[in-house]
Amino acid sequence: MSLTPSAHIHARKLVELLGSWRGVQRPSSRSLSTAVRQLALDGRLPPGTRLPAERELADALGVSRTLVARMLDRLREEGFVASRRGAGSWVKLPEGGRANEAHGGWFPTADNEVLNLAHATPDAPTELCAATDRARLRFAEQLSGHGYQPHGLPALRERIAERYTKRGLPTGPEQILVTNGAQHAFALVLRMLVSPGERVLVEHPTYPNALEAIRGLNTMPVAVPMVDDGWDLELLTANLRQTSPRLAYLIPDFHNPTGIRLDAEGRARLGRALARTCTTAVIDETLVDIDLTDEEPPPPMAVFTDRAILVGSASKSFWGGLRLGWIRATEEFVQRTVVGRAALDLGSPILEQLVLAELLRDADQVLQRRRAELIERRDHLMAALREHLPHWSFRVPDGGLSLWCDVGAPVSSQLSVAAEQRGVRVAPGARFSVHGSLERWMRLPYTLPGDQLAEAIRRLAAATAAVHGTPGPSLLTAPIA
Repeated sequence: MSLTPSAHIHARKLVELLGSWRGVQRPSSRSLSTAVRQLALDGRLPPGTRLPAERELADALGVSRTLVARMLDRLREEGFVASRRGAGSWVKLPEGGRANEAHGGWFPTADNEVLNLAHATPDAPTELCAATDRARLRFAEQLSGHGYQPHGLPALRERIAERYTKRGLPTGPEQILVTNGAQHAFALVLRMLVSPGERVLVEHPTYPNALEAIRGLNTMPVAVPMVDDGWDLELLTANLRQTSPRLAYLIPDFHNPTGIRLDAEGRARLGRALARTCTTAVIDETLVDIDLTDEEPPPPMAVFTDRAILVGSASKSFWGGLRLGWIRATEEFVQRTVVGRAALDLGSPILEQLVLAELLRDADQVLQRRRAELIERRDHLMAALREHLPHWSFRVPDGGLSLWCDVGAPVSSQLSVAAEQRGVRVAPGARFSVHGSLERWMRLPYTLPGDQLAEAIRRLAAATAAVHGTPGPSLLTAPIA
């Protein structure tokens, strides 16, 4: 996987990421190469990241240039670095390595005997049936027409627009385009704005299906790593400037998979960076309603920049079976997208739109109950992890539907296989990586009931013990949920 260098990291930032790489020993090329290799496997140095020049890095580290050159030689031999005269050196992953094998399309089939922690998808709210009954009464009004609504039903567009206005972003229905889910919305925007071979900047980690959409258009994702407390806006800004992406795909509202939210000050900085580099950003708001804090939410990104196209969805707030999402943009962009949409589809189903319009009528009540339920399930999951897997670490998320867990060693893909054998399905960290790294990480949703979450973690602990070759909890009496 010898990639063309796409992003660049300054020597100062690389030194910061390396931390205390030399330990108590004298600095050596072996210890330095080990530290850089781990950064690549963890996804904090995504493949394609151009490394600083030898002299620049040596000065920043306070070591000899010879030591840095030997470090690069080691990493080239191991397949973690590629070099080309005139282009310098950049990070890659070894061909056929563990991380690459874990990467790729992965959508597990349904199995009632398996506890599924691979999908962060909640069940339907109890209010859905009543909303459907009310929608059926309105459905008869639509039968005399042709049934095609490429913009979406006016009543639904009005209610979506009202919710944006309520959040501090004045919006009219003419700025809303109803789609067949957020993934469909993102694919439409990609087709409108990006051509094959162009670059799309993404966070690292990020939502796997968005990466599939980017690759499907033969465009190049440029990964900017997240840091422990969220976004490194200095690094993100530098990559916007240096790589000149055609588009950025960002998740500032309860980032998937980390669950972190970008605050208002950070959004203002990001908005200025997008404006300076003339970069349009698709802002994924799929999880915006799953706020598990008591804090005042920041305004939508489009308040801070006119270069933000917002994408929303009913799947996480209400139910994935509705298969409805939307785009919030300028009226002119919506009109152009409707014209381009005809190449893919001619609109979204009418009955589902009527159901969603009814749900949005009582959205605050529905979402209040949803949040309370998810807080309870999140706490069940965290308690189970602390009991059965105390060496795993995680940050309590601001919102969203999952924990992003550091499993303590680069074994996430192995662990997912061992877990499947024990009746629990999990998504390894590589699924959220641009090029298949993040082997120390695993996403664990808290969308199942508490008793199922506790049992899933018990099985996952047994799988972890098997991977590490240590005794684990017995599964002889484990019930199959």
